[in-house]
Amino acid sequence: MSLKQRIQDDMKNAMREKNAQRLSAIRLLTAAMKQKEVDERVELTDEHIVAIIDKMLKQRRDSITQYEAAGRQDLADNEKFEMTVLQAYMPTQLSDVEIEAEVVSAIAQVGAAGPQDMGKLMGVLKPKLAGRADMTKVSQLVKVKLAG
Repeated sequence: MSLKQRIQDDMKNAMREKNAQRLSAIRLLTAAMKQKEVDERVELTDEHIVAIIDKMLKQRRDSITQYEAAGRQDLADNEKFEMTVLQAYMPTQLSDVEIEAEVVSAIAQVGAAGPQDMGKLMGVLKPKLAGRADMTKVSQLVKVKLAG
């Protein structure tokens, strides 16, 4: 079953269960998917959907930080719930050891020698790890490996 179909089925189930909070989170996702389909005139693949979800998760993390700093725990809790709903559609996350192995492999593949090669390295890593690893962590690890 495609990811798009799974999301549609989950939305129908949330309607049947009258789970308004879950339904709202799924509707946000479907709206973002439809927007991308209309804007780019493409049929979304699972990779496109994972990229959309990844972007939405990053937005939620930023919002949680801001809401907690402003003392709005109610809004932060809502964002956390949306994150758990969205996270269910993401591929299995790689462990730190697996990420490090990918980074070391990419360094050897590209022949990266220092910080000036970070762009080339991230260009190779992003397609491999997108959706399966937090790219912020990957970027930090790349900096450490290239500096050392």
